[in-house]
Amino acid sequence: MLRELRGLARETAVYGLTTVLGRMLSFLLTPLFTHLLDRSESGVVQTVYAAIAFMTVAYGLGLDTAYLRLGRRDGRADDDAFASAITGVVATALAASILLHLFSAQAASALGVPAELAVVVRYGAWILALDAAMLMPYAELRGSHRAATYGGVKLVTIAMNLVLAWLFVRRMGMGVQGVFLANLAASAAGLAMMAPVIASRLQAPSGPGRPSATRLRSMLSFGFPLVLAGIGSMVVQVADRPLISRISGLAMAGLYGNCYKLGIFMMLLVGMFDQAWKPFVLERAERPDVDALIARALTYFAVAAAGTFLAVSFFVTAAVTAPIFLGKPLFHPAYWDGLVIVPVVTLGYLFNGLYFVMLAPLMIDKRTGAVGVATWAGAAVNIAANLILIPRYGMMGAAWATCASYAVMAAAVWTLGRATRAVPYEWGRLAAVGAWTAALWLIGSRTGLGVRVLLICAYPAGLWFSGFMKAEELAELRSIFSARSSRAAPAPEAGD
Repeated sequence: MLRELRGLARETAVYGLTTVLGRMLSFLLTPLFTHLLDRSESGVVQTVYAAIAFMTVAYGLGLDTAYLRLGRRDGRADDDAFASAITGVVATALAASILLHLFSAQAASALGVPAELAVVVRYGAWILALDAAMLMPYAELRGSHRAATYGGVKLVTIAMNLVLAWLFVRRMGMGVQGVFLANLAASAAGLAMMAPVIASRLQAPSGPGRPSATRLRSMLSFGFPLVLAGIGSMVVQVADRPLISRISGLAMAGLYGNCYKLGIFMMLLVGMFDQAWKPFVLERAERPDVDALIARALTYFAVAAAGTFLAVSFFVTAAVTAPIFLGKPLFHPAYWDGLVIVPVVTLGYLFNGLYFVMLAPLMIDKRTGAVGVATWAGAAVNIAANLILIPRYGMMGAAWATCASYAVMAAAVWTLGRATRAVPYEWGRLAAVGAWTAALWLIGSRTGLGVRVLLICAYPAGLWFSGFMKAEELAELRSIFSARSSRAAPAPEAGD
C-alpha cells in the first residue's frame, strides 16, 4: 500500500509544483496591475472574474469527474465515454457563450459593469467556452497519470496569460480589456496544445470514439449534482468578503482579504493533493482494498497538513514583517493587525483537505447527490455564522465561520459515506496527530522564533519515536529503501 501511496505523493508533488509556480507568477504581477488600473477598473476585473468562477462550475456539468469515475477502467480509457463527455461539454459551452455574447450588455448591467466595458463580458464568454473545452483533455491527462504534461500545459498557459496581460495593459495601454484579451489568447493557445490529447481519444487505435446519448445521460446523472456542490463550495469560499464589506466596511474587507491569502500554503497543499487524489482513488474504485487505501491516505494527509499548519502558524508573522521585499516588509504595517486570522484560515483549509479525502466513498458509490447535501450544509453554516459572528468579532468571526464551514463539510461527507461504505479510518492515529499538533501549537504560540524552529523539528520526531508508524509500514519502508540501494549500487565488473 505504501508503494502505491508513494505514486500518489509523486503526482501530488508535480501538480503542486505547477500550482505553486502559477500562484507565484500571478502574485508577483498583482502589484503591477494595482498601479496600472484604477480602483473602478480593478473592481470590474474582480467582478467579472468572480462571475467566471461561478460559471465555470456550470459549464463543466461535472462531466470531467464523471469521466474519471465512469469512463476509465484499470487505467484504460473508454473512447466512447470521452467522445460523449466532450461533445456534451462543448455543445453546452457554445450555446451558453453565444447567449452571453448576444446579451453581453444585459449581463454587464446585471454585474454592475459600465456599458462601455460590456466587451469584457463578451471576452469572458469565450474564455469560459475555451476553458470548458479543455476540461476533458485535462481529465484524460489526470486519469492517465500524465502529471508532467498536465503541469506543463498549465504553466505555459499561465505564463502566456501573464506576459500578454503585461504587454496589453502596460505597453499598449488597453486597460481592463487587455486583461481579458490576454486571458482569451492564452486559453486559445491552451486548447491548441490540448488538441493532440483530444485527437488521441477520438481517433484511438481501437477505433474512433463515438458520442452516445445513453453514455452521456449516465455521466450527467453522476456529474450534474457535482455542479450544485461546486456552487455551494464557491459560496463557502467567497461569501465572507461581501458580508464583511456590508457589515464592517470596505477597509475591514481589504484587511481580511489580503491576510486571508496568507493561508495559501495550506491551500496549495490541499489543491495539489486533490488534483492527484481524485483520479488515483477512482481508478481503484473496484478493488477490495480501496477502503483501507482511503483510510491510510487520510492518515498520511493529516500528518502532512498538521505539519503545514504548525509551520504557517509559527512563522507567518516573521515572514510578513521581515524586510524581504526590496528592503521593505512583504505586507505594509497597516495589514499586520490582520495576521491573527492566518492560523484559523490555515486550519479551515486543513478541514477542507479532510473533506476531499472523505469524499471518495461517495464518489465511488456514485452518490453525488449526497456531495451536494454536504457542500450546501457547509454553505448554510458559512452564511449563518458570518451573519452572527462578524458584527461581534469582525474579521476573526469571519475566519472562524469559514473554518467551521469546512469542518461541517468534512463531518457531513463522513456521516453520509458511512451509510453505504464502512471505511476503517484510523481514528486513534488521527487523534494522536491532532493532540501532538495542538500541544506543540500551544507551546509555540507563547514562545519566540528559536523555540518554534525546535518545535517544528519535534513534530515528525515525536510521531516517529512515539511508535506512530506501524510495523508493516516500517517493513515496507525498509523494503523500498533496500530496493533503491540495490538499484543505485554499481554492478560488479567482470572478474570481480
